[in-house]
Amino acid sequence: MTMASDASQSQQAFHIERHGDIAIIRPSPEVEMMAENLMEQAAQMVLSPLRADPPAVLIFDLSQVDYVGSVFLSFLLRCHKRVKESRADSEVVVAGASPRARELLHMTALDTLWALYDTRAEALEALAGD
Repeated sequence: MTMASDASQSQQAFHIERHGDIAIIRPSPEVEMMAENLMEQAAQMVLSPLRADPPAVLIFDLSQVDYVGSVFLSFLLRCHKRVKESRADSEVVVAGASPRARELLHMTALDTLWALYDTRAEALEALAGD
């Protein structure tokens, strides 16, 4: 695999939306199989715009991912850390996590770090009131 195809694979792995002060990161199912080095590249691409313009709210929309592994959890934690470093009052939440992903977030106690919402719409509604 060439570097060009590596970069395009890691670019397609994440969809980033911005709605004013809210950023939504939606990983595609490819992240479930992504090698650590590709996840690192993807993390840099995702984190770059967040660093430039930190959101008040960051929503990880996991609705398209069934399973999250340790590489992906470390990516989520890295994003959380960067957003909090840039903007201490920011809030990071998870929406649409599958039962398997929720179980892992619970086992790692990350469900105490991030609020979990069943859907992205539920997260947006809850956070819009803040």
